[in-house]
Amino acid sequence: MADPTIGIIDPFHPRSLETIAAALPPSWKIAIAASQDPADKARALAMADIAFVMAAPMPASLLGNAPRLRFIQKLGAGVDRIDLAHCAARGIAVARLQAGNDIPVAEHTLLLMLAACRRLPLLDRTTRGGAWDKEGARGVSRQIHGATVGIVGFGAIGRRVAWLLRGFGADVVYYDPVRPGPDLERAHAVRYVSLETLTETADLLTLHLPLAPETALLFDAARLARMKPGAILINCARGGLVDEAALHAALQDGRLFAAGLDAFATEPPLGSPLLGLDQTVVTPHVAGGTIDNLRRVVARAVENARLFLAAAPLPVRDVVIAPPQD
Repeated sequence: MADPTIGIIDPFHPRSLETIAAALPPSWKIAIAASQDPADKARALAMADIAFVMAAPMPASLLGNAPRLRFIQKLGAGVDRIDLAHCAARGIAVARLQAGNDIPVAEHTLLLMLAACRRLPLLDRTTRGGAWDKEGARGVSRQIHGATVGIVGFGAIGRRVAWLLRGFGADVVYYDPVRPGPDLERAHAVRYVSLETLTETADLLTLHLPLAPETALLFDAARLARMKPGAILINCARGGLVDEAALHAALQDGRLFAAGLDAFATEPPLGSPLLGLDQTVVTPHVAGGTIDNLRRVVARAVENARLFLAAAPLPVRDVVIAPPQD
């Protein structure tokens, strides 16, 4: 497999495709799905030895049409949309890019925090419509300075969020199932608390956890009810972490002030009642999506692919399913 074909099935912007193509060695080929039709995605994968995937699902029904596929490189950290059992049975190696999107996701988290605090989408819409409601906005707007910000999940993204918050004058607390230790806590100016304490005391609560059986619906109706009255929930991780019906109820009756959501249980969230609330700020799961960061991500993806082709060890932090041993 000296000159592999890279399969692309995500609906990338043309500039993103140019960025990916430019990062590949000249002798490597690229097979791009002509559309999001399953048949077009299957045709692209059928030619691929390696797949670079951002957010497109890779179920067994699709992978079964990829007889040459030997390596999947996720252009991010979450692999919950890849059928790992099928890959393991087929001997398809899978790698993630741990901490590959930490900078843009952390920046987007701050964007949603600020927009939710100030009800930015509502203000933008009403101002464009001719209203000039300065006092109405003042009566409901919030700020990060002086607030308690709770970070649930203190991996690369959670730590980057904490670092960005240093200049805001917030009290930052965090919870993670694995506590990293006092040195890192001092470096990021954060305090460790239990998940229960964080839930009950945070003015802004932001989620940075993978979706797994133990985290699915972590913020269910019962946990949402324990959040501090008037709190703001931010989710730039996975929609499946939150009971969306319960979140809608908590926002609609005013128990929670606002929510900033980049991820939904079903994407796109067509018909979701959360989209009809003035208290929500929503984006299309694009927190990690900047062209600047894509260059960095693709460079790491190409390096992992080179290592795979050379039968050399991949970075341990990136390995999900190790390449089969000869």
